[in-house]
Amino acid sequence: MSGYLQGRTVFVSGATGMAGSALLERLLQEHPDTAIRAGWHRSAPFLHHARIRYVQGDQGVLADCRRMIAGCDAVVMAAAFTGGAALTRAEPWRHIRENLEMNLQMLEACHLEGVKRVIYVGSATLYQEYEGFIREEALDLNAEPAAAYGGFGWTIRYLERMCRFWHDQTGLEVVIFRCANIYGPYARFDPARSNFIPALIRKAVERMDPFEVWGSPEVTRDVIYAGDFARAVLMALDAGERICYAVYNLGSGVRTTVGEVVACALKQAGHTPGAVLYRSDRPTTLTFRALECGKIRRELGWVPEFSLEAGIAATTAWWQSNRHHWKS
Repeated sequence: MSGYLQGRTVFVSGATGMAGSALLERLLQEHPDTAIRAGWHRSAPFLHHARIRYVQGDQGVLADCRRMIAGCDAVVMAAAFTGGAALTRAEPWRHIRENLEMNLQMLEACHLEGVKRVIYVGSATLYQEYEGFIREEALDLNAEPAAAYGGFGWTIRYLERMCRFWHDQTGLEVVIFRCANIYGPYARFDPARSNFIPALIRKAVERMDPFEVWGSPEVTRDVIYAGDFARAVLMALDAGERICYAVYNLGSGVRTTVGEVVACALKQAGHTPGAVLYRSDRPTTLTFRALECGKIRRELGWVPEFSLEAGIAATTAWWQSNRHHWKS
């Protein structure tokens, strides 16, 4: 592949997280002429390649941000403080503070260091309560974000506005992704912090019986495999000046129930529990949330390559091979 990325230097923040790792792997596979700078803070690097230059720093500190991205042509803002439903309920303020600090500092650093192009990896949690498939233009800023996401939804709205501010004031090229639930290799499998798909995969591989699931089997999500996410981000980045500012929903565009995820996870782990218990007393979020992804298909030609079953199969295989040493 060739395009804007050819001969450029790209900085990936959050490079030791799930999304960042998927981006590094895709860059290595498809963009052999692109230099890669990879930022990390707490979790040490584990993907090593001659083309990856790792730099450590605190993205909440402006000086660190400037040092990490100095000389880069483009920045992918993939760092985020995330967690599952239990953590979101227990400490919602941490999602607000840490995500605001790291992203605001990075946007300012991009301007100060002359970075031309930024990809902001955001979240679909900014949307209001809505039943059905949500289009980008359906966002209603006069309505509160869905109650399940509360302050974090407002945080994402504010960060999108800051991306627009920097674009309008300085000409910084920005592409924003409103992402569905991303899952895949290098995810957090820690029960206290994992999202629902890695949590279910871990339980299936550990052969939990009875098999406990938070919420109802009818709860519907839009989920996207990390490899599909990374391909979409790099397609937007490689488009160059053809897209100088844009907002895209990024998900599979398919309704996926928790029950379907449970069935896939159990099948791929080869586990048949005596009973599956759906716990309505455990923390959950919205009943139905899915993304309409026609815009990115029309403008970039992107479509997901992984079905739910293929994505869970790949993630399960990775976890089975890495669970004894993976600490994230």
